[in-house]
Amino acid sequence: MITKIGIVAGEIWQLLESRENAKLDEIKSRLDKPEMLILMSLGWLSREGHILINREGENFNISLRKKKDFEAVNE
Repeated sequence: MITKIGIVAGEIWQLLESRENAKLDEIKSRLDKPEMLILMSLGWLSREGHILINREGENFNISLRKKKDFEAVNE
């Protein structure tokens, strides 16, 4: 299972690299993977500090954490 989570995390990363950000609903529809697998992959990316997740009404906006965001956390 951890391999599948990692693969989907990579797909999410690629999707976010190609754009500024994406809504959770959009990620779910574009990847066509089980919702639970997408959520686990987002959790992994979040725990590792690679993404930012912001609630927007009933949805979530997800973006890659930029290099300057990493520097601010590590200072």
